[in-house]
Amino acid sequence: MKASDLFVRALEKEGVEYIFGIPGEENLDLLNSLKNTNIKLIVTRHEQGAGFMAATYGRLSGKAGVCLSTLGPGATNLVTAAAYAQLGGMPMMMITGQKPIKKSKQGRFQIIDVIDMMKPITKYTCQIVNGSNIPSRIREAFRIAEEERPGAVHLELPEDIAAEESNAELFDRSYERRPIAEEKAIRRAVEMVENAKHPLLLIGAGANRKRTSKMLTEFVEKTGIPFICTQMGKGVIDERHEQYVGNAALSADDYIHGGIEWSDLIINVGHDVVEKPPFFMNKDGFKVIHINFSSAEVDRVYFPQVEVVGDIANSIWQIKELINKQDNWDFSYFMRIKEGDDYRTKMNENDDSFPIKPGKLVSDIRKVMPSDGIIALDNGIYKLWFAKNYKAHGPNTVILDNALASMGAGLPSAMAARIVYPERKVAAICGDGGFMMNSQEIETAVRYGIDLVVLILKDDAYGMIQWKQEAMGFENYGLEFGNPDFVKYAESYGAKGHRLYATMEFEGLLHDCVNNPGVHIIEVPVDYSDNARFLAG
Repeated sequence: MKASDLFVRALEKEGVEYIFGIPGEENLDLLNSLKNTNIKLIVTRHEQGAGFMAATYGRLSGKAGVCLSTLGPGATNLVTAAAYAQLGGMPMMMITGQKPIKKSKQGRFQIIDVIDMMKPITKYTCQIVNGSNIPSRIREAFRIAEEERPGAVHLELPEDIAAEESNAELFDRSYERRPIAEEKAIRRAVEMVENAKHPLLLIGAGANRKRTSKMLTEFVEKTGIPFICTQMGKGVIDERHEQYVGNAALSADDYIHGGIEWSDLIINVGHDVVEKPPFFMNKDGFKVIHINFSSAEVDRVYFPQVEVVGDIANSIWQIKELINKQDNWDFSYFMRIKEGDDYRTKMNENDDSFPIKPGKLVSDIRKVMPSDGIIALDNGIYKLWFAKNYKAHGPNTVILDNALASMGAGLPSAMAARIVYPERKVAAICGDGGFMMNSQEIETAVRYGIDLVVLILKDDAYGMIQWKQEAMGFENYGLEFGNPDFVKYAESYGAKGHRLYATMEFEGLLHDCVNNPGVHIIEVPVDYSDNARFLAG
């Protein structure tokens, strides 16, 4: 059959449901092969948006999300999304086109070495030079993208290869199980926890996978050991749990760090080096157990005494089965930290001053969003407020990027979440700076009928950097900008535009938007004057 048909059949064999992207001239054979399949092509307005959508699809489903671009500028526009998936541990496959490789090229028009460009930011990149290699290359790419630690992969399909004939057979997906931790490591970890006086559970990004939530919840229920989480570990255990102490959203100087300092043992589950651990192993008697899919990357900050390497959920299950609750465990100070942190997060949730304060914003959004509702955060100062104050009720109900931390990802990520979970309520929460970086995808959402709420937090500046600028004692300079009328902007795309005029109206407005179909854009003026008071200890 035609190689492009073979390529599409191989994608179907991998269970691909969607391809996000912008086709070009070099993809036309592939495009023609796609049109009579069950794979849905989601045509976006920028390749970066397509990549963010594919990565988020991978994060939520566990299957590699697929995105498509042409050669040259189309491929370079995928670079940020590739880094987003790679650093964030999200399985994603990129397909890019290329000029013919078996006959001489006509100059260098649009031609760059995409393979070399992708090498530093992917787990695997390959140019397909023969149609018969397509089944093996695709099977290998998906295997690598989805195995721990997940990440980005890339295949380049030149147009002359796509057009040639092939008799190659497809590969079936292989049955596989992740390795489990060795029994001696499990017993050593149990011994350390039972001998500790103030053990504390820390949940990181790598724990935000399937089955881990159930096992960790059972572990906490049996032992009563309190837990904290990193930004990307939010929701692995329901944060309404009485043993939830708080979120380590900052690197230091926060309430949570007082509890960490008091602990004599950190049970560090799913630690990912993209999120630096919120502790320094430089005090006497302080120990760390590393529980993860892979061994620890040791540095001056992080050098765990025991490593339990294997499937995380299985490791936690094994430890839970063996461990016994100890009478000498003392969690009293952790609970005092929890009370202080809970009090502080509620201090301004009833403040009706306008523009809205972040504490009130977070509180009202939590009241409106159902337990299984998903919020997708772009990157800005508000991300810290949500990490600390918004209690996630389940895994991946807060899509938050503390790895690449790229602006412009919030809106496409929310769109992908709604595609994966069409029955759930989804809201994108973006700063005015981040929203405008991929705001054109509003048209994509409208065109495909993706019901969505988008909050634009308007302060007419790059607020996160302003906060840092002020903290360093510098004068305010170089970080302010103008904005369009977001209501008219939304309406120009066919979306429904709303503007908040009074803080007391926010909860009702959000409730109406969340519970009515269509794409709703809400301009929300925000007052960040509380940053210094509430984002530090």
